[in-house]
Amino acid sequence: MSWNVSGWPNPVRGKTFLYAPPMTSSRRRRPTLDDVARAVGVSRATVSNAYNRPDQLSARLREQILRVAGELGYPGPDPTARSLATSRTGAIAFLLDSSLSAAFSDPALSITLDALAKTVEPTGNALLLLPGGEAQDGPPASRVLAAQADIAVAYSLADGTPALEAVRARGLPLVVIDQPLLPTSARVGCDDRGGAALAAQHLADLGHRRFGILAAPRIQRHSSAFHGTRERLAGYLDTLSSAGITDVTVTEAPWLSAQTARARVTDLLTTDPRPTALLCMSDQLAFAAIAAARRLGLRVPEDVSIVGFDDTPQAAWSEPPLTTVRQDLAGKGRAAGELVLRLLNGDPPPPPLELPVSLAVRESTAAL
Repeated sequence: MSWNVSGWPNPVRGKTFLYAPPMTSSRRRRPTLDDVARAVGVSRATVSNAYNRPDQLSARLREQILRVAGELGYPGPDPTARSLATSRTGAIAFLLDSSLSAAFSDPALSITLDALAKTVEPTGNALLLLPGGEAQDGPPASRVLAAQADIAVAYSLADGTPALEAVRARGLPLVVIDQPLLPTSARVGCDDRGGAALAAQHLADLGHRRFGILAAPRIQRHSSAFHGTRERLAGYLDTLSSAGITDVTVTEAPWLSAQTARARVTDLLTTDPRPTALLCMSDQLAFAAIAAARRLGLRVPEDVSIVGFDDTPQAAWSEPPLTTVRQDLAGKGRAAGELVLRLLNGDPPPPPLELPVSLAVRESTAAL
């Protein structure tokens, strides 16, 4: 004789029946929008408006609907079902060239990203961050292909980044911040070459003739996979060449690794003859240069003048306050957010927008 799990003889010979517990409250059917509508005595569309178009209802009716929904345990419309119905996810894929930890230590990115987020948030859109890796090659193409997003924003990516091909393959609208240059995308950037020229001319006017340039990585023979790096380098070198200055050393340094950047600057400042002026492609590199100079016993600006690029908040209260190229980082983020909303609205990409720059002269530079 066989036995079932509750201990009674099984009436069907050779069979074993498993015990099925009764339905408990935790397994009850999940309440729906229709349940809320019936309980309040309104239409299904009215309940939907309480969540999606609150301006269509009186404050009293919306409050009643939300209260009844809470009592029934209805959590609100299913976002997956909503995206299927509208063909919209409400997400903006933000493509980074580096890891999240590296990106969040970059104050220029933080300011730009914050301004972009504040621009798109009132319309119900959220940011989906897709980080790259240590090689600064952008997020994997597979991640872009799988991302649930309505539009992509590329932040300072190298030419030919595979993730951009994935954006094109999906047919997503694209907004580029800074780089690369793509003919069919909307873009906002700054006058990188003009800003670099301002910095170089300032130091040349102060009488400096021996220069070092602290550049972003991946420079080969004065070229780079990054458009902005190429433009800044050209602005430095062309301006110095016009002033008859050819004694220039270009040194690569990572944007955000202060320890490695300091080591590169130390090598640069221990050459003979030593540069008397350093042009740095970011404020972060300039801060590393100031720290390295001090460790060598050099005074800034008496022994070496240093100029940055970006004018992040720390530049004004560093020691000494940093002379730097000022770009409108928050304005860039707002402009990118406005471009996102325009493309989501079905507008064609407008002509590229290039924001002006200026030179903020402070105490890190002096006459030779």
